[in-house]
Amino acid sequence: MPGKVKRATPTDPRAWLAAQREAQVAFLREMVKVPSDNPPGDCRAHALRTRALLERLGFRVEAHAVPERTVRAAGMVSAVNLVVRQRFGRGGPVIALNAHGDVVPPGLGWSVDPYGGVVKNGHLYGRGVAVSKSDFATYAWALLALQQDSAGLNGTVELHLTYDEEAGGEIGPRWLLDQRLSRPDFALCAGFAHGITIAHNGCLHLEVTVTGRSGHAARPSTGIDALEAANGILSGLYRLRRGYRRTRSRTPGIASPTLVVGLIEGGINTNVVPDRVSLRLDRRIIPEENAAQVERELIAAIKALAKRWPGVKCGIRRVLLARPFTPVRGQEKLVTALQDAARKVMRKKIEPHGVPLYTDARHYSAAGIPTVLYGAGPKTLEEANGHRADEKLKLTDLYAATEVVTLALRALLGSAR
Repeated sequence: MPGKVKRATPTDPRAWLAAQREAQVAFLREMVKVPSDNPPGDCRAHALRTRALLERLGFRVEAHAVPERTVRAAGMVSAVNLVVRQRFGRGGPVIALNAHGDVVPPGLGWSVDPYGGVVKNGHLYGRGVAVSKSDFATYAWALLALQQDSAGLNGTVELHLTYDEEAGGEIGPRWLLDQRLSRPDFALCAGFAHGITIAHNGCLHLEVTVTGRSGHAARPSTGIDALEAANGILSGLYRLRRGYRRTRSRTPGIASPTLVVGLIEGGINTNVVPDRVSLRLDRRIIPEENAAQVERELIAAIKALAKRWPGVKCGIRRVLLARPFTPVRGQEKLVTALQDAARKVMRKKIEPHGVPLYTDARHYSAAGIPTVLYGAGPKTLEEANGHRADEKLKLTDLYAATEVVTLALRALLGSAR
């Protein structure tokens, strides 16, 4: 069980962190042991446990409960955002460090208890250990390391620990910004240790409902077959998808727009002409695209396809529109600070790149805040088994990322020591 950290005499922050590894891993194991699956998104218990552990480390923690009505509108049960603020010296920038504590449900196929916090072969296993509870520990210990020797530092470091990334981030980072609970000059969001994410895709989720009229299967002409019409719409969408390959992103790590129909529901019974079919689709939006334009064009294309089927009605509902995370002027300062720190810690250059998934980091960038993703983890999500069974974190990546973040913060706050 992690205990309160005693203040040390001024020392090399890397040496201090090396002596803290056992306590840091114990803290992260506690993060894993408290379930915070989203859905259903009942994350209050995890936030309260995190607050208690952070206070034991000596932090003053603000707990901001999101109103129930707002939480329900986001499709969740409860959410409490945690904020820690630490001022150093006078003036200087405000730097927010954001990680999310909500996780996807564990699913099947685990070789260990997904909530056990099992350590074996140099890895810590558990749901959310890499995405992104690891960076609760990364950022907390980086801030602790700054506290040990703050000479020459000027500015404020904030921990933003939120609980709705799997639902889109609307009541996490965006809510903190909209409520004016924070207005940082820079934001560092959960990521992996061997690269710096400077951009990522946006995402559009649409629900398409095709409505016809039921009829007896022995006399199908008495009905209007919603499934046949839906099949025609699907064929048209797949033709459209093939055309997306011709559009290429200029961002390293991101290829082309994509479209996937991930869910189909409908019909009444085997011997009945289906009167209703619904489709859920996922359209990934590359950084160079305009999200609103993508949505308008896709809806227009679906409606045009539906008109080919007489008597069929087609309803389209937006489920999610996550705009791409794009670079903001000033982002290069974060990139340089992290690269310089990584050269000292990891003895290599970590490159900026884009990723095809989407995160809640986009809310900081959309507010005009220079933002990058960097934290504990391997080179790819697949190596960590992110969103899969046996999610794991290599502990040496946790230690390295914590040292890199610590040194980068020192540089950004005015001390390159």
